[in-house]
Amino acid sequence: MKIKFNTKISLLILSTLMMVACGNKDSEKVEGSEESSIKEEQPVATGNKQITFTKDQYNLAGIETGAIEMRNLSNIIKLNGVIDVEPKSMASVSAPLGGYLKTAGRLPGEEIKKGQVLATIENPEFIQIQQGYLESLSRLQFLEEEFNRQKKLREEDINSAKTFQQVSSDYKITQGRVKAYEQQLALAGISRSSVQNGNITRTANLYAPISGFIKESNVNIGDYVSPQDVLFEIVDLNDIHLALNAFEKDLEKLEIGQTVKFSLSDDNTFNRTAEVFLIGKATGSDRMTPVHCHIKQENQKGLLPGMYVKAWVESGTNKQNAIPSEAIVQYEGKDFVVLQTEETENGYTFKLEQVKKGIEQEGYTAITMADGATVQNFKPVVKNAYSILSALRNSEEEE
Repeated sequence: MKIKFNTKISLLILSTLMMVACGNKDSEKVEGSEESSIKEEQPVATGNKQITFTKDQYNLAGIETGAIEMRNLSNIIKLNGVIDVEPKSMASVSAPLGGYLKTAGRLPGEEIKKGQVLATIENPEFIQIQQGYLESLSRLQFLEEEFNRQKKLREEDINSAKTFQQVSSDYKITQGRVKAYEQQLALAGISRSSVQNGNITRTANLYAPISGFIKESNVNIGDYVSPQDVLFEIVDLNDIHLALNAFEKDLEKLEIGQTVKFSLSDDNTFNRTAEVFLIGKATGSDRMTPVHCHIKQENQKGLLPGMYVKAWVESGTNKQNAIPSEAIVQYEGKDFVVLQTEETENGYTFKLEQVKKGIEQEGYTAITMADGATVQNFKPVVKNAYSILSALRNSEEEE
């Protein structure tokens, strides 16, 4: 059966370009029992389904052809996950003693150096801490002298043991109190040397514990913040990695040092690479095991923590017949390729050939043709194959 278009079919081509999804709709009409059995069937030769486009119709449809290639396609392990950072490369900043914010925060994305001031906190409690520190420090100096004096007297057996013990006890208690105040000053972010010089302040600064970029900033001037409030999140982007999840059944195929190819969730190029450096030793309730991978420096551009990624790891390689994945169309629940079988002055002839899909990798899919199928020297349609499929379907309906 071979059908040649007349000029009326031109209008049909224009309409079929708007019907790319027809193949998907047809597949939904197939009953569940038929669909499950198809998956186990081998492809069946269907070379009798042919159609011819004139050159004008061919150009109007925007058809492009490629080639069936022998490509090294790997058996692959598919993984999903996110861009993550090492625990040491992420920090949350809070005000340990609470207080009111006196300065505005930093903008998300702003670069920060370790030790840089992030915000200023005001708290009346700071004054009490500094006052208590100075009083205890002064008393400690007095008790230290008294302790040394009583110790010398005790050595000469001039004072009583009880007197020396009392002074010694007061001295040690005050020592502990001074150290406690110093720790409170450190928590608040107040310099103890400044307080020792007599400078009392009601404000304190919050400092960046690491260098990096501001991920979150949750501050407004005048807000009261409690110790449990996270005011800033800082991320060091120099140490990002992949945090992937692997199924239990795939763990025996994974090894430290394996190369991983990955892309962002909305990309199918898989042109970034990483290397496995840690495989989890336990599975979660979802039966998944974490797999961590170092990202090569040249592939880190544009990656931020929290971005979703998809990845795969090679597991054995062999040469297989493959075509661009977009060249495969669905018709009645089966997979087909459209092959250009002839090119003449009058136009181009195409036929539909059923295939069985195999590994899909880097935009190519391995295919198995039906036994006896004639495909030598034929070119698969790799762009707008659905327009040809729709024309074939319409020509069959006209018969």
